[in-house]
Amino acid sequence: MLSWFRRRPPAPLTGAPAIRRQKTYSAASGYVYQYYYEGQRRLDDGQEFVFDVSADRKTSFPVSVNLPDSAAQANNRVLGSTERYAVAKMALFAAFDERETPAAMVSQVVVGPADVVRILAELGLD
Repeated sequence: MLSWFRRRPPAPLTGAPAIRRQKTYSAASGYVYQYYYEGQRRLDDGQEFVFDVSADRKTSFPVSVNLPDSAAQANNRVLGSTERYAVAKMALFAAFDERETPAAMVSQVVVGPADVVRILAELGLD
């Protein structure tokens, strides 16, 4: 009954740049997204990267990219912080391309082991 009371608030975001830079991505879905990197936080089972996204330049919403530890170790080595960010950002781009509308972007992006292997190969980091 009081589970909402016992729930811990999420950890604060870290790693955001002092001055945010708006970036743009033209998705295969036909939408052009603008986004800011808001930061990252450690989760019990991985890491969460948060981006502030807009498809109409008027309204924005947070999009979380969850990179579980099990997925991050899919290529049998430990990923550095820069590599984890690169995987999260490429997973965000894949979600922009695959999801049909901006409304579908409100659900969390979860990166799987196969996604990590594919993204690292695309980036030449395998």
